[in-house]
Amino acid sequence: MKEILRDLIRTGLESCFADGTLVSAQVPDIVIEKPAHEGHGDFATNIAMSMARSEKKAPKAIADILVRHLSSQDGIFDVQVEFVSANPTGPLHIGHGRGAATGDAVASVLSAAGFDVYREYYINDAGNQMFTLGNSIYLRYLELFGRPIEFPENCYQGDYIKDIARDAIARYGDRYIGSKEEEAVPFFSKFGGDIILKGIEDDLKDFGITFDNWYSEQTLFDTGKVGNALDMMKEKGLVYESEGALWFKTTRFGDDKDRVVVRSNGATTYFASDIAYHYEKFGRGFDWVVDVWGADHHGYIPRLKGVVEGLDRDPEDLKIILVQLVSLMRDGVPVAMSTRSGEFVTLKEVADEVGRDAARFFFLMRRSDSQLDFDLELAKRQSTDNPVYYVQYAHARICSIFENAREKGIELPADTTGISLEKLATNEEMAIIKMLNTFPEIVAGSALNFEPHRITYFLQELAGQFHSFYNRNRVIGEDYEMSVARLFLLKCTAQTLKNALTILGISAPERM
Repeated sequence: MKEILRDLIRTGLESCFADGTLVSAQVPDIVIEKPAHEGHGDFATNIAMSMARSEKKAPKAIADILVRHLSSQDGIFDVQVEFVSANPTGPLHIGHGRGAATGDAVASVLSAAGFDVYREYYINDAGNQMFTLGNSIYLRYLELFGRPIEFPENCYQGDYIKDIARDAIARYGDRYIGSKEEEAVPFFSKFGGDIILKGIEDDLKDFGITFDNWYSEQTLFDTGKVGNALDMMKEKGLVYESEGALWFKTTRFGDDKDRVVVRSNGATTYFASDIAYHYEKFGRGFDWVVDVWGADHHGYIPRLKGVVEGLDRDPEDLKIILVQLVSLMRDGVPVAMSTRSGEFVTLKEVADEVGRDAARFFFLMRRSDSQLDFDLELAKRQSTDNPVYYVQYAHARICSIFENAREKGIELPADTTGISLEKLATNEEMAIIKMLNTFPEIVAGSALNFEPHRITYFLQELAGQFHSFYNRNRVIGEDYEMSVARLFLLKCTAQTLKNALTILGISAPERM
């Protein structure tokens, strides 16, 4: 957060120099610190004082000028987070679930840190995979009418394809039995894609995830944005023709070879769509664009960073978060997740079995770019071995303590300033207080490094500090002032637990 504030002040000062309201030759060192008095704000800088002599102005005058320029910097914290973005060719599997939880938590922690965040799902509804989907459904459609077919290995194998074919029969009967393939396949591509996308949207809503926008890849072609973006890159000398194809000079940006954007047969590549999509993203005015990708896309990063540089943007304005694979376990024994036959484990199956809260917590327990073992039985276990249960139980236990206190006629006063906090002096109490004080820094660090797993670490540690305190100390005792002081400490603890769980999209139950 201090770095963000430094950048904001530096930009404001440069604007002041540009219009002549300030005349210093260069931006001085910008020191950001916490003010001595809480009522003076969260952060302070002495920049106006340090510039007073060179500007020959009173510090107050310099501060007023800077504030006016800062207030004119609209949208400095705008962030777009694009995540999941699975092809609408099948239901979400467990790997998509980890990406979904990660992207949503990143968006939430950025919002908690003060950014304006926009969530987007990029629908890959153009290209060969949609033809394959349509062809798969069409062949199953014919098969259900008893027509002899050969079902290719490269078609989608799952039973959901047969279910969609049955839906088509229920709605349209045998209308497409005598149709030509070039007419039937596009119909089934659209029909099946819409059904699958609606299922994806429903599964994500059940998982606690909604988007501000669902952006269709096909619209990039329909509106000519792909061609416009490539033309712009040609003008910059970044796209060239060779062997009848168009190539992007990705080697200029550290890639091992240049990449094709339009093949010699005129077909565009995914890279062409991504160039147009990111051109469009930054054209909407986002300061940062965050993409959440599967770890197998690691080699794609320098190419897209090159695109951003080609857009005359700082490549660091594009943030890439990689999400590693998930290994599903059951009591330590691996669960098969083969997709060859289409019998993969879906996100819905996992969330239905272990619950949304446990699924989200487990997905977020490790760095997103590290391998994750997800044990279904552990995630369901109601014991302290289960990390999400351990954290949620801490919150529920504190709520029960307050119920017990009310039954004994002890409640926190409306004005808490008179509480004898000096009575909180045990090692366990000090440990909790120190943990609570670190939470704003944890949120800031998690946001600026795009690492929501820091929040799960914090939750487990804070829950552990509470359980340690509770096992060694009596909250409601004969000393009324001590009881009230400890209740206040636990109120702060419960609120912090709830705040952190909410950032991760996980509930904070009052009873368990």
